[in-house]
Amino acid sequence: MPAIEELLAQRIPFWHNLIATEKQDLVRSARVARFASGEHVQGAGTGCAGVIFMLSGSLRAYLLDESGKEVTLFRVGPRECCVLAASCIMPMITFDIALDAAEPAELIVIDAASFGRIAQSSVYAEAFTYRQATERFSDCIWVMQQVLFMSFDRRLAVFLSDELARGGQDRIAMTHDQIARHLGTAREVVSRMLKYFEQEGIVELGRGSVTVLDRTRLRNLAASA
Repeated sequence: MPAIEELLAQRIPFWHNLIATEKQDLVRSARVARFASGEHVQGAGTGCAGVIFMLSGSLRAYLLDESGKEVTLFRVGPRECCVLAASCIMPMITFDIALDAAEPAELIVIDAASFGRIAQSSVYAEAFTYRQATERFSDCIWVMQQVLFMSFDRRLAVFLSDELARGGQDRIAMTHDQIARHLGTAREVVSRMLKYFEQEGIVELGRGSVTVLDRTRLRNLAASA
């Protein structure tokens, strides 16, 4: 594997705008971490994990309520960044997100305090940080709009369509319980709607999987008002 400085230079778009001491600070405070599929990267309420730059795999960011119900906010894929895992460097962020590895993941974690110092001294780092936060907040607002204003059949169709685009195959390897956790609802609600989709010929249900039979109807349902 390349040295940590080389990895940072490849992943941080403003690297060439930093002065030598700022680069050294980031190198000293960065580490490579690996997580198995399903492993916790950061728990809600556990503080700042740091700024994350993905090397491979993907992470799932979600909210967790007191009863244990989850709702997926966004995913962090290869070569993407997550600054919300270091919410302590942005005082206007007043909520905590949890992060799990959606698949085997390798990532660079930069200490939040060190990255925060760079963001204060470098206008390029500051602009990058707020741009990343803005993009992720846009994802969060989209999810909240779905939860609050979208019918569940459409929400489920949107989720399945997104998973089709992500995986590139008609078969989605997820249990009803996993889908329910992504959508922040009960497994029974998901099972009932998937059964309806199956009766309509849109999907076929298998053990631990959902196979999409009619992509056109699924897309139309996802796009319906």
